[in-house]
Amino acid sequence: MLTCPNCKNKDIGKIGVNQYYCWHCFIELTVTKGIIHTHQVEEDGTLSSLDDLFPEEDRAI
Repeated sequence: MLTCPNCKNKDIGKIGVNQYYCWHCFIELTVTKGIIHTHQVEEDGTLSSLDDLFPEEDRAI
């Protein structure tokens, strides 16, 4: 089961192939090669990376 690296919640919804959304802290998650990449959805719909906020071991599946 996928857990959000930001809030540690498991309330994750699937929005596409290897793309997920945390309904607790409202960030988008993308899984690539066993690593979770985190993004904040901006007002204009663009994504800003949050990967630099979390160590890679916290983002590993």
